[in-house]
Amino acid sequence: MMFFEGSEKKIEIVMRPGVASLRALGREYWQRIVQRARADIISSVSNEQCDAYLLSESSLFVWDNRFLMLTCGTTTLVDAALQFISDHGRDALDFFSYQRKNEYQPHRQRTTVTDDLQKLREILPVQAHQLGYLDTHHHFLFHYAHPHYQPPPADITSELLMYHISEQAAQLLIKPQTTASIRQLLALDQLLPEFQLDDFVFDPFGYSVNAIRGEHYATIHITPQQCSSYVSFETNLDLGDKSSWMVSKLLDCLKPRSWDCIGFNSSPRVLNIPDYQPLGQCQLTLPCGYQVDFNYHLDKRQIALAIRAL
Repeated sequence: MMFFEGSEKKIEIVMRPGVASLRALGREYWQRIVQRARADIISSVSNEQCDAYLLSESSLFVWDNRFLMLTCGTTTLVDAALQFISDHGRDALDFFSYQRKNEYQPHRQRTTVTDDLQKLREILPVQAHQLGYLDTHHHFLFHYAHPHYQPPPADITSELLMYHISEQAAQLLIKPQTTASIRQLLALDQLLPEFQLDDFVFDPFGYSVNAIRGEHYATIHITPQQCSSYVSFETNLDLGDKSSWMVSKLLDCLKPRSWDCIGFNSSPRVLNIPDYQPLGQCQLTLPCGYQVDFNYHLDKRQIALAIRAL
């Protein structure tokens, strides 16, 4: 079965007060930015606060004063970031972040993490961090903030990254599917009630959905190939005590062998799910005020198999 790198790279940019609305730039402009990353816009939905673009490789969300873009596969997201900064100037930025997760097969990527960092440092004095263990799951974070920037208290992001989903779930997602059948499998009507959905089933397999409700967004991307299965869920909903069931429901549906949870000013209460053992945890406070949490979990059955093999 063909290999596909589902693990995403991500940029997020917050603009300085007084900068013209990013939404006013229009689809044609964002298509040019997306193409710099070697991707294309497939479709879009909008409401009064956000434009959500579904991409050939993941997603783009645009608000008046910020945007975030996720791309997977062998995309060069750093080039899209460089193009945007070149267009608008460093002085227009309040905050910039670039995230890159360790890939299944990093040798297939067009750029390395070091390449990306060097390119960014030519135009921004970014700080670079690694979250997690080098010999297992880890996550790179490069960031820059204007000296006066402080994120508002409600500025949160939660990311759930799932690896090697169960064979049963993978087979269901590899079989010919419709957007309706995958929505039902993931119970999106329960996970994201009253959200406007825009989704797509890729050929021969793969699935993406963008969801928006007011200023809130959520996105799910599925790569079901058993050799490299990967599912990501990201949102700016509060996944604290009242909403941690969303994480539990996705884990119960997909049953991954391992998963990561990354939070910006968000620490979902997911550390005590019975079937999983937390193996790594770290925290990082950025100078501008974001609290970043990284947690890595492994199915307890996988731990037991490893112990028996010793």
